[in-house]
Amino acid sequence: MKLPVYFISHGGGPWPYIPAMQASNAALAASLRDIPAQLGRKPKAILMVSAHWETDGVFSITANSRPPMIYDYYGFPEHTYQIQYPAHGSPELAGRVQELLSAADLPVVADTQRGYDHGAFVPASVMYPQADVPMIQLSIDAGYDPALHLALGRALSPLRDEDVLIIGSGLSYHNLRQIYGGGAGASAQFDAWLQHVLLGSPTRQRAAMLQDWERAPAARLAHPREDHLVPLMVAVGAAEHDTASCVYHENQAFAGITASSFRFDATA
Repeated sequence: MKLPVYFISHGGGPWPYIPAMQASNAALAASLRDIPAQLGRKPKAILMVSAHWETDGVFSITANSRPPMIYDYYGFPEHTYQIQYPAHGSPELAGRVQELLSAADLPVVADTQRGYDHGAFVPASVMYPQADVPMIQLSIDAGYDPALHLALGRALSPLRDEDVLIIGSGLSYHNLRQIYGGGAGASAQFDAWLQHVLLGSPTRQRAAMLQDWERAPAARLAHPREDHLVPLMVAVGAAEHDTASCVYHENQAFAGITASSFRFDATA
């Protein structure tokens, strides 16, 4: 059976590993823990498209059987720079991704050195704390072209029939400079637009509306750089004709912002 696709808001930094942050992220944690139950079975592997890996002009795929850790956050307690998430990589799946992207005329290379960044290992550690599901990462393009990333998702779509769980990992709001100022209002406005596009519009119109995302209310206040929005484009491309449902939503998430996560499923 074809697996669903997810776009998740992954929260701030290494929050599951910091007791003071766990309470403010309790709803997010519950939503991530529920994903394995929603699937009903353990996938063969996870393909994580993280906002925290950008490449320029060519997509990169991790092809390391034992990916190292990348602590790409700053100012957190010392123990968060010792975290280990020992899920295996999958060079075999990396090769399959290369095959699919090459067939779609999308440039792709294998990276045998890169490890897991926190956009990947943080949500994965909540979903699968035993680290017993292999995981690979795929980069986003630094040009942030929505059409390109929708095409990327379309190219990856066959993996859903191969028991691979595709997850776009970002945030529905990502403006760190404004998060404690105007973040509440901007995030609520932009989130309402996302809900309308993903849940309230015909699926045949969804891709076109997302390509025009900069015209959404508070668009550039919510995403001055769209690195954390682009993984949504990949998820939508991989599930272009599927029904969307909101699997996480908070009006007062960490720092008081509105945040959401979405699932795309032919049977939703």
